[in-house]
Amino acid sequence: MTHDALNSLGHSTVPGPPPDLGERLTPRNVPLGGPRAMTVRRTLPQRTRSLIGPWCFVDHFGPDDVSANGGMAVPRHPHAGLATVTLLFSGQVLHRDSTGFTNTVRPGEVNLMIAGRGISHSEFSTPDTTRLHGIQLWYALPDDLRHGPPEAQHHVPTPEIRPGGTVRTYVGRIAGACSPIDTRTPAHAAEALINPGESLDLPLDPNCEHGLLLDTGSVSLAAWGADGVEASARTALSPGALHYLPAGLPGVRLHARPGPGARVVIMGGPPFDEDIVLWWNFVARSHAEIVTYRTQWQREIGAEPGPAPGPVRFGPYPSEPSGALPAPELPNAQIRPRTRARGQQ
Repeated sequence: MTHDALNSLGHSTVPGPPPDLGERLTPRNVPLGGPRAMTVRRTLPQRTRSLIGPWCFVDHFGPDDVSANGGMAVPRHPHAGLATVTLLFSGQVLHRDSTGFTNTVRPGEVNLMIAGRGISHSEFSTPDTTRLHGIQLWYALPDDLRHGPPEAQHHVPTPEIRPGGTVRTYVGRIAGACSPIDTRTPAHAAEALINPGESLDLPLDPNCEHGLLLDTGSVSLAAWGADGVEASARTALSPGALHYLPAGLPGVRLHARPGPGARVVIMGGPPFDEDIVLWWNFVARSHAEIVTYRTQWQREIGAEPGPAPGPVRFGPYPSEPSGALPAPELPNAQIRPRTRARGQQ
């Protein structure tokens, strides 16, 4: 869909009830990799909502003083059935994975890692990083694509200057700009910088759900109406919270209060109607699959005796001093499926 077509969708002259501006998902603090590791603010998944489009996991971190908490130090660990997107606002992170891809992620760039049937990787702040600040998102792969080959990609988007601010589209399509990254399934993510005291209009695909995460600044949200007039009362975005927008909205207006400006991360995609089983770093369709993934990982890294069930899934991997992260213990009960709107059943 072209930028002009998306804009025309945002200025409907058909009267109707005020648009539904969704719900607010508040973050919870989670230590990344263990109790002594840096803390992230996790807004997905939640008990009330597991998915926004295909996005099933959102971790927001920093700005953190690396000298105080050690920064990001996550040894080699596995993923399956999903893709990860890493965005940084300050600092740098070295990524290495079992496909042989090695890259330093920097602010204004994106790393996409598609796990497919299985991948393993490590993430470490670079030695020259003093402040670390960013976000990591995962999206679930649909059943017909989740057993595909693993792959990693890197992209540096060109900032798009728009009235009221700047938009960087990292994956998919947001606000008329399209990323060349191959996501294999529709998944969209962008960063919007809003000028102090100004409004930035974002056309949205009405076939998609969206999530807005306020990183910095003070921002209010309104839906578009006829001739560019706001069609809903303004809703204040809460810092660090993830604001869910249902499908059907053709566009929103983000207004930043006077001050230092604001940053909002936008993610979206068509509603993901498959039930998923999400545990640790795996997205599966059953408890039995999770058990198989865990057993394969533990035996591939030598954390449990016995041969891995089936061919190597998460390797090979170059040796590194940090070693590999063993999987946690499985819960005693069956891991129940999660649905798009109801969370874990």
